[in-house]
Amino acid sequence: MAKMQANQMRAGMVIEFEGQRYTIIRQNIMIPGKGNAIIQVDMRNIKTGAKKDQRWRTADTVERLQTEDKEFTFSYAEGDMIVLMDPETFEQTQVPKDILGERLPFLVENMTVGVRLIEGEPVAMTLPEQVTLEVVEADPVVKGQTATSSYKPAVLSNGVKTMVPPFITVGEKIVVKTEDGSYYERAKS
Repeated sequence: MAKMQANQMRAGMVIEFEGQRYTIIRQNIMIPGKGNAIIQVDMRNIKTGAKKDQRWRTADTVERLQTEDKEFTFSYAEGDMIVLMDPETFEQTQVPKDILGERLPFLVENMTVGVRLIEGEPVAMTLPEQVTLEVVEADPVVKGQTATSSYKPAVLSNGVKTMVPPFITVGEKIVVKTEDGSYYERAKS
């Protein structure tokens, strides 16, 4: 942790305030008619996601936390933890599964993931934008249904349900977006 003056805060920085960690969303310096400038800061609580408006005087100091974005390789999941490996040192790090929320099923073995560390503690995790998965269940195409008509439901090898074009069949590998599980394209073999 390092102290810095309130007027040095910038978007993307992480600070500790009242025992909580916040990401700075934006800051404005307001100069009233009389008196000293005020720094108006919009920030988001890292744990709860709640937004907060806070004002400081320029002379005030805040605790800036060291952040680091690092790539890890996903090894395996155990209980409610995800085990990651540092590709450089081969050291293992554990992070709670809930760090990924609804994107958890798209975590695939040996996938490279991005982890944001604050003071060495993992607080956020990003997945690649797309992942290739196998279709394990898909409705058969209805006779007379054209290729341009609506998508049909399918189940992927990770248990996620998604909608796929009518020409996709069981056993095929498709590329889906990790953000929402939506169909992107047929995987290139």
